[in-house]
Amino acid sequence: MNRAPASAPAGEPRWLTSEEQHVWRSYIEASTLLEDHLDRQLQRDAGMPHIYYGLLVRLAESSRRRLRMTELAKLAKITRSRLSHAVARLEKQGWVRREDCSSDKRGQFAVLTEEGFEVLRQTAPGHVDAVRQAVFDRLSAEQLKSLGEIMRIVAEGLQPNEAGADLPWRR
Repeated sequence: MNRAPASAPAGEPRWLTSEEQHVWRSYIEASTLLEDHLDRQLQRDAGMPHIYYGLLVRLAESSRRRLRMTELAKLAKITRSRLSHAVARLEKQGWVRREDCSSDKRGQFAVLTEEGFEVLRQTAPGHVDAVRQAVFDRLSAEQLKSLGEIMRIVAEGLQPNEAGADLPWRR
């Protein structure tokens, strides 16, 4: 299923073919527009960016609506510093609170508050509608399956299993 890499003389870049360049630019354009579309919808409906909504969703889906900060950063695929800033903003809104970890003096939990859960409950229908209109309503069943397979392959390739891999949540 994977294409064999085109060979290039030693030391020379493997330039993208015209088709690859077209696909790459289409991906960049679509992903940028999609993120902007979702950010605008969530800012309008809930006064939060898409990344914050994703954090609330992860917390809502977790046991007791709480996660260790390091686990939340990993699930969100963001740096610990960016997560800390986001959680601080969510705390100011009253949607999340931090709790110290009793088994690890340096660890903290992010906990979704009742107010945060209610904001999520009210915001979710509009958000899922925006996602559906922007993505899923435009794709056939076959295209949807292909997109899922492609995105899994890309994501797996960018998350090596090496302990020392430079991944955002380890920074």
